[in-house]
Amino acid sequence: MATLEFNGKTFEIDEDGFLLDYNMYNEEWVEYVKGQEGIDEMTDEHWQLVKVLQDYYEKNGIAPMVRVLSKLTKFKLKHIYELFPSGPGKGACKMAGLPKPTGCV
Repeated sequence: MATLEFNGKTFEIDEDGFLLDYNMYNEEWVEYVKGQEGIDEMTDEHWQLVKVLQDYYEKNGIAPMVRVLSKLTKFKLKHIYELFPSGPGKGACKMAGLPKPTGCV
C-alpha cells in the first residue's frame, strides 16, 4: 500500500496505482489519472464510460468485462482505447476509482 498526494488530497493506492477505497474518488483523482493517461480534456464520452463503470461496480462489486462494457456504452472496443489509451482495465477503471480488475477488462 502506498500513499499518493495530489492537489492537496491524499489517496491510498495499491502497487499499480489504483484507489484502495472507491469512496475516495473525487475530482482531484480524475485530474491525477487524466494526467497519467495523457488525456487533455474529459469529454462527454469519457464521463459516460466512467459513469457506466461506476454504476456497474456499485451494482455488481466488480468491473464489467470488456464486451459487457462495450455493450453498455455502445462504444466499439477501438473507441474505448481511443478514449483511454492504456485500455479499459488500466485506464478507464482507474479513472472511475475502481479497484484493479482481476479478469479481462
